[in-house]
Amino acid sequence: MERVLVIVISAAVGTAFFLWFSQAVKKKYMQEYIMSNQWLLHPNSICYWRTAMAVIGFILYFFTPYQSIAIFTFTFAAILDGADGVVARGCNLGSSWGEWLDPMCDKLTYLPPLIGFAYAGIISIEYVWILVIIEFVGQFFARRILTWIKFSGAANNFGKIKAIICFGLVILCALIDRNPGFINIADGVLMGCILLSSASVLFKFIPNRLYADILSALNFCCGVASLILTHHHYFAWAICIIIIGQLFDLFDGRMAQKHGGTKFGPYLDDIADFVSFGLAPAYVVVEKGGSLAWLFGGIFIVGVAFRLIRFIAKDKNRTDLPEGIFNGLPSPAGALIVLGASLISTPVMLWGMTSVSVFLMVGHIRFAHFGRVILKQTPKPVFFMICASIIVLLAFVFKTKNVQMFGYLILGSVLVYVFAGRKWIPKE
Repeated sequence: MERVLVIVISAAVGTAFFLWFSQAVKKKYMQEYIMSNQWLLHPNSICYWRTAMAVIGFILYFFTPYQSIAIFTFTFAAILDGADGVVARGCNLGSSWGEWLDPMCDKLTYLPPLIGFAYAGIISIEYVWILVIIEFVGQFFARRILTWIKFSGAANNFGKIKAIICFGLVILCALIDRNPGFINIADGVLMGCILLSSASVLFKFIPNRLYADILSALNFCCGVASLILTHHHYFAWAICIIIIGQLFDLFDGRMAQKHGGTKFGPYLDDIADFVSFGLAPAYVVVEKGGSLAWLFGGIFIVGVAFRLIRFIAKDKNRTDLPEGIFNGLPSPAGALIVLGASLISTPVMLWGMTSVSVFLMVGHIRFAHFGRVILKQTPKPVFFMICASIIVLLAFVFKTKNVQMFGYLILGSVLVYVFAGRKWIPKE
């Protein structure tokens, strides 16, 4: 309990400082102060300070009895990761050196304690060293190649989410270290970090205009994988794969909006959506829906198909529909209603929830686009935290194998979206 309190206080103090600092940087007096004290508050200087704090925290935790001070120091250093970007944007102090230095300091902040916890027996030594190798291959070799071919080496979203998860993983390991009975999901979270780190390196070598198409293809693969898993009655795994596909779907829209895409992109996106959010959930209904399973599975497929066709043929061209507003519940949210219900309800209740999902999708109740409206109003650090939290929750579900809790989490997330998606609807 003492360690939980230390972590909560550290996070609260660090977050309060970051929020204050983010607002202060917008003020002229603070910008002038930063420009006249760049040795202290230049983005690169902040990187040096937080790396030094992380080193101090590492020494205090593993070589002295002052572990509470170490946790506070490390947590503050981790939160400062966002401060250098705030200063760089607010005072126009970005540089090519800073572009390289920021991810390097991230690695020097979270990798040493992860190695320490690995040799303390809390997380897998093999997984940690795999992460270390990928991280430094990306930092030193990949970035040098990118410089030669004149590609940007800036951190992408995969790298940013991975960094947040790694910071959180260090704190989680500190919690497990003091409370051995705590559910240890560290290796599952660490595996997520390895996958995100690999994706971060890989996507640096891919032209930006291909990002959206690749993510749509990955979404399609998730849908196919889910169908196979459902066929073998691995329902929880099948649903996890669909949720991962939804993350890809979330990113492909953002990437298409930011970097554009190819002429095949919209078609690939629609096909992937139909497979992952139409066929795959419908097959779960067929396998778990009892005597009328085929009927309600078919109704769901027809509902998703109608929803997608209406969007492509009509809603996209409507001038009375504000940008970023859906006419009817989006198919990913509709799929989550069915998937969550399949884990916690009887066949009859599943039929009812499937009917509700289809009604909301084909109806004319408007909802805000999660990626282009809700997240656009959400600060980037919060967006990355949401993605990181999803990955951590999936790791928790894998570890505990509590299927019903997983179902309630899914339905709870849909409920939050439904209320949020209605809140951002412009008043007519």
